[in-house]
Amino acid sequence: QVQVVESGGGLAQAGGSLQLSCAAFGGIQIPYTMGWYRQTPHSQRELVATITSSGRTNYLPSVKGRFTISENDALKVSLQMNSLVPEDTAVYYCNIQSGTANSWGRGTQVTVSS
Repeated sequence: QVQVVESGGGLAQAGGSLQLSCAAFGGIQIPYTMGWYRQTPHSQRELVATITSSGRTNYLPSVKGRFTISENDALKVSLQMNSLVPEDTAVYYCNIQSGTANSWGRGTQVTVSS
């Protein structure tokens, strides 16, 4: 059974930075895609950034140039978030897709104050 564990997040001021980390465990096949999604109480969950096992990345247009996703070790990814804006406030979820598996973390809150 695939497990996804997140860490990081918290509170930052506008213009500040935060980092999220995620690790996946258990029965994961290559190829896979890991990434971060976010959701607010008034919006659907949206893709923020993903990275494939071959290193290809994809970003939400509004975070491109501010956020960077990287795979630091096998099945461990981080999301460096710079130049944060209040609109980045959301619960961020880590996700991994591998074969028929599509697993989510519990989510971590990111709050950006103006």
